[in-house]
Amino acid sequence: MKESNPIRPHRRIGICIRLGAAALATAVIGCLPPAWAAGAAPTAPTVQPTRLHTATLSNGLTVIVQPDRRAPTAVMMLWLRVGAMDESDREAGVAHVLEHMMFKGTPRLAEGEYSRRVAAMGGRDNAFTSRDVTVYHVQVPADALREAMALEAERFAHNAWTAETLQRELAVIREERRQRIEDEPQARFYEQFMATALLAHPYRRPVIGWMANLEALNAATVRGFYQRWYAPNNAALVVVGDVQPQQVVAWAQQTFGALPVRVLPARVPEAEPPQRGLRRLQWHDRVRHASVLLGWRVPRLRHTDDASPEAHDALALALLAGVLDGHSAARLERTLVRTADPSARLADAVSAGYDLAARGPTLFMVSATVRPGVAPQQVEQALRAEIERIAREGVSPAELDRVRNQWAAQQVFALDSPFAQARELGEHWSLQWPLDASARLLQRMQTITPDDVQRVAQRYFGDATLTAGWLLPQEEPR
Repeated sequence: MKESNPIRPHRRIGICIRLGAAALATAVIGCLPPAWAAGAAPTAPTVQPTRLHTATLSNGLTVIVQPDRRAPTAVMMLWLRVGAMDESDREAGVAHVLEHMMFKGTPRLAEGEYSRRVAAMGGRDNAFTSRDVTVYHVQVPADALREAMALEAERFAHNAWTAETLQRELAVIREERRQRIEDEPQARFYEQFMATALLAHPYRRPVIGWMANLEALNAATVRGFYQRWYAPNNAALVVVGDVQPQQVVAWAQQTFGALPVRVLPARVPEAEPPQRGLRRLQWHDRVRHASVLLGWRVPRLRHTDDASPEAHDALALALLAGVLDGHSAARLERTLVRTADPSARLADAVSAGYDLAARGPTLFMVSATVRPGVAPQQVEQALRAEIERIAREGVSPAELDRVRNQWAAQQVFALDSPFAQARELGEHWSLQWPLDASARLLQRMQTITPDDVQRVAQRYFGDATLTAGWLLPQEEPR
């Protein structure tokens, strides 16, 4: 809707290890750097069983309630376990389009009335779509929660609009694509990079869809997607704020409880074939300085309690990302940007990124904005050399402790925000993880040793699984 971001994956809070401040990584990899802290490790936050309340309605809707009485407000999020990866190639972009259309009314709510009513309560509303999920959220005074819940249930069950309304909104979304991707060289480059790195899996497509798809989508396709996936047994209602859990569950039953269960489609995304050689992309665009983006296919963490070797490697890869780019004195920053000899500086900004958790295949990425006068090949070699150095020499226990401390601090800081709490709970539900997954992961991180980090640096960063992309200044026409 108003601020939905079809470019950036939304992972964060404990399960996102995308660190650093490179302009390229912030724009196209999509996780802003958290407020890191050094020093002694804070106590890992835990969800108190007496506070967190969960329930499942008879129609399959999950209700998650976390009381937070510091302010008389409530955040309500409706999470659907459906995103861009659940589309077919022909439907690319439909999940994001449907997110927009959910604000277009029902037989009882005129177009725009949902947002007007939320605003009249003193609240605010929005939504976002990612590769994995679609999420609708409001923040209202706590005494308006019941009314907000009824409005959400109404549009969830009875979304309605005309084909003409859809065509008007598709024009808006096409303009959104122009502004966010086609007029943004880094975003266009990242779009092409993902289409090169992945051959079959839906993650290769942009969440907003290709322009050709947005020109071809029709009402039947959008309504069909809504009918298939917008079911209470594919959703979770997450509420954090100054509320009574039993009362929230009772209101959920009154507003959502009558919605019928639906048989959900089988989730059979395209399997990504193994990569067996280097893939390379050179993209020329309207940029003043070159950028380098490298991505390796690596394992992801499928469950917090997964004890497989791949799961252990995923945790070690998360710490490796932090060692490379977790703070201003991390290895990539120190070697490529903040060099003791200014003449040896290769990059203006660097970043390392790894999404520990996702429903689909994961890439470990490093990137750099190339300093003027430096060859992209030299920067690519320097990025790879830092990983190779860890593979040869390992890392120190102090480096790992600093990354773990930062992760723990991020969890503590997140507790200050009801929105962040609700988002974390929804993310964990969407992954079918325990709701206290962040605390569990922090505990598991304590078991990762310097030898583990050195081992994954040796194992996963060869040419066979690498996609290398260069964003280069556009050549002047002769």
